[in-house]
Amino acid sequence: MLMVKAIVRPEKVGVVLSELADAGFPSVTKIDVAGRGKQRGVRVGDVYYDELPKTLLLFVIQDEDKDDLVKLIMKNAKTGEKGAFGDGKIFICPVEEAYTVSSATKEL
Repeated sequence: MLMVKAIVRPEKVGVVLSELADAGFPSVTKIDVAGRGKQRGVRVGDVYYDELPKTLLLFVIQDEDKDDLVKLIMKNAKTGEKGAFGDGKIFICPVEEAYTVSSATKEL
């Protein structure tokens, strides 16, 4: 199993989750976060925004589903704006074990 952590722009979350659900990936944990990348924030006029709002999406999937999930996230989270930065990041981590709390069963 793998955990996929996707950081995306808040305005893209709806379309990303809709497309993933339609493709058979309905399970998600969604967390509102703030952060910055290499650009170190953004300046708009005289105002400097050190951190920008983002949404963290967490998925636990079977290894063989990784490529499909990542492609769908990248396709639907990208803004397409020329020179745009801050569209997001995707991280993949191994999951050694997972348990369902209500039934105390181990996920395979």
